[in-house]
Amino acid sequence: MAMFLEERLTDKIDYGSGFSAAYSNQIVPTAGGDEYRSQRHPFVKATMAIEFEKQTNVVIDDMIDLNHRAGGTLRGFRVLHPVDYSSNNYRDVPTAFDQALPLVNPTVPGVYQLMRWYGNSADPACARRRIRKPQAGTVLVGVAGQALPSAQWGVSNTTGIVTLVANKSKAITGITKAAQAVITVGTHTYLVGESVAVSLVVGMTQMNGLRALITAIGATTITVNINSTAFSTYVSGGTVQTWPLAAEAVTAGFKFDLPMRFNADLAGDFSNWDTINTPSIQLIEILNPD
Repeated sequence: MAMFLEERLTDKIDYGSGFSAAYSNQIVPTAGGDEYRSQRHPFVKATMAIEFEKQTNVVIDDMIDLNHRAGGTLRGFRVLHPVDYSSNNYRDVPTAFDQALPLVNPTVPGVYQLMRWYGNSADPACARRRIRKPQAGTVLVGVAGQALPSAQWGVSNTTGIVTLVANKSKAITGITKAAQAVITVGTHTYLVGESVAVSLVVGMTQMNGLRALITAIGATTITVNINSTAFSTYVSGGTVQTWPLAAEAVTAGFKFDLPMRFNADLAGDFSNWDTINTPSIQLIEILNPD
């Protein structure tokens, strides 16, 4: 049985609807007047109260039918939060550098979870949301402050998991001094437009840690958009790869819906035969929607 309906709640709501946010905090007062505060987990949980007073067919089509298909409080669905739906300043246009992406599993490289941080992502107690329901077509990914071409990653719009395509890594045997450096790597499968990073070079150490797009390819070379004219002479070694280096931050931008469910049975009353009033429909965010 599917426990989530991949559809969005109607936005045809009335003035007077509201929202709130809850945190899993525990506060214990002492007899001496002090208090001890702890947090079970750092994930924000939203609630919403939706008000409707609409023509009968609108409420039936948009709410009553959804409530039946959801099985009341059983199944979840997408809800657009009116205040918080973008990775960039709550409502602004997303960029590829808005939010840090953590690995889904620290021991498995290349697979990341979209995350909305409300503060410093390096703080273990920072309030956050796992973004499991990004809006299709809005996700952007960045590495080390550069937008990562969309051909090098994919995203699931139902889980919010970003997966990088398979890493391409080659040993370097030469780098030219040029307005666009030519790197010799032997037979390869690199493509024009891919983003690559350089590391472990001896001699031309200025190349280490740099990331750039490939602008041209040869049978055994790639040309990258790095001006190496004033760099030291290449001596030996080095690696070029598409996946992020250990020191490179992986980021993303996106718009998102909240996974929510009905938090109470649906009820209402007739204002007349043509209008239904459904006051204070309670919705609550689901932290594990799938």
